[in-house]
Amino acid sequence: MNKKILVAPSLLSADFLTLKDEIRKIEDSGADMIHLDVMDGHFVPNITIGPLIVEAARRCTKMVLDVHLMIEDPHKFIKAFVEAGSDIITIHAEAYDGSRLPPASPGFPRDSQGSRQNNLTKGVSKKIDKLDEEKIKETLKQIKHFGKKTGISLNPDSPLCVDGILKDTDMILLMSVHPGFGGQGFIEGVLPKIKALRKIYSGDVEVDGGINDKNARLVIDAGANILVAGSYFFGAEDKKEAVRKLRII
Repeated sequence: MNKKILVAPSLLSADFLTLKDEIRKIEDSGADMIHLDVMDGHFVPNITIGPLIVEAARRCTKMVLDVHLMIEDPHKFIKAFVEAGSDIITIHAEAYDGSRLPPASPGFPRDSQGSRQNNLTKGVSKKIDKLDEEKIKETLKQIKHFGKKTGISLNPDSPLCVDGILKDTDMILLMSVHPGFGGQGFIEGVLPKIKALRKIYSGDVEVDGGINDKNARLVIDAGANILVAGSYFFGAEDKKEAVRKLRII
């Protein structure tokens, strides 16, 4: 694969009290884009940010904003995220499936060690076996109508069922954790899916979840060219070195 390896630090792990400073750290690190995880409390049982935070990030930087919509009915919100300043908008294939996650216990209960816990950190997320290609293509066209790049994401347990939309999207994002919370461990079982995708797809392959300097080589060798890193990046003392290590192949 001849594609340049791109690094996208995730603001999910940033300190939002000092958002401008956190974005400056990303700029100074030599990373390529900023990844923003949008969660609505329905598609995944957690709530994070919306268009207002994307707009705030846009005012702070000229970097590419890679906006990952982990929300139900994403077509209803495309215009809002475009107007907020998104450059890439990724929707989930599972967002157009009728199934729902088992309900999370209220209040994000704590486990025996006192850490936040819910169904996602126990390895549960939506799964889809067949795409609703009509709805997905309509949403992708909507994104392209605004002149933005498109992405389709698959959760860890969803099979590689994207054959029918490969020509319609600029990027495929494969989740390597169950979406909802940062700081989870990388699911190595996703590696064969990355390899299989790269054999049939020449566009950008992004991988998100548990990425660090210990598994970056595995992900890149499998065929990914965009690595999302949250906890690893913001937990690193030397962020420029952290980005350099992620690019090593």
